[in-house]
Amino acid sequence: MADGSVAGVTSLQGKVSAEEWQARVDLAALYRLVALHGWDDLIYTHISARIPGPEHHFLINPYGLMFDEITASSLVKVDLDGQVLQETAYFINPAGFTIHSAIHAARDDARFVMHLHTDQGVAVAAQKEGLLPLSQHALIVLPRLAYHDYEGVALNLDERERLVADIGSKTLMLLRNHGTLAVGETAANCWVGMFYLERACKQQVMALSAGRDNVLIAPDAAQDAVRGLGSNGSNGIGGALAWPGCLRRLDRHSPGYDA
Repeated sequence: MADGSVAGVTSLQGKVSAEEWQARVDLAALYRLVALHGWDDLIYTHISARIPGPEHHFLINPYGLMFDEITASSLVKVDLDGQVLQETAYFINPAGFTIHSAIHAARDDARFVMHLHTDQGVAVAAQKEGLLPLSQHALIVLPRLAYHDYEGVALNLDERERLVADIGSKTLMLLRNHGTLAVGETAANCWVGMFYLERACKQQVMALSAGRDNVLIAPDAAQDAVRGLGSNGSNGIGGALAWPGCLRRLDRHSPGYDA
């Protein structure tokens, strides 16, 4: 629409619980941040959030909206089977929710789940050695990183069991030949974890332009030192400090996500 609003979406502020509204605002912010960084893939890939409460209810993007169009009110509420639980003009992508529902169901700490198809993420996911200890970003990521082999478009519900087994208790994952994934107890943790993973992948692709024999692997002692860093409530990466600044950036460059 000419004014930038999205057809068929009315504000839900004050019409849902305060907890659900906050989850909607945080999730919409994640979508906008992905778009702001150029990490979106048209209308594809997904970020989901669990709504606080005893019901296993979740929020995910309405299929067909670009990530920079997502607002708190446009997000679609679904159950663990992907059934839509609200009146909406939109539907969801079942392939996307296959991945997300598996992790949400298995991990109480996975309040937010983000999956991307960036150029650098797919590139490293397609490399036999996976993420290498080439940069400080990579050293921070590696203790938190899991891998899952590619099985095709995620329409087979049987894949969920293997995906959950592969991620275990980790918070970051490379989906082989496919992309990146991050989970977080908060939107801040999820975002900063993904930010570090994506930066590490980009740095590796750039470094390997010199050839595998011409890059420096970080010394073992340095790897051990970074691996031993304790958690500060943000998986050791610092999401809680960075998140308010990320929201201020959205207010400047992509306002309206919280509507």
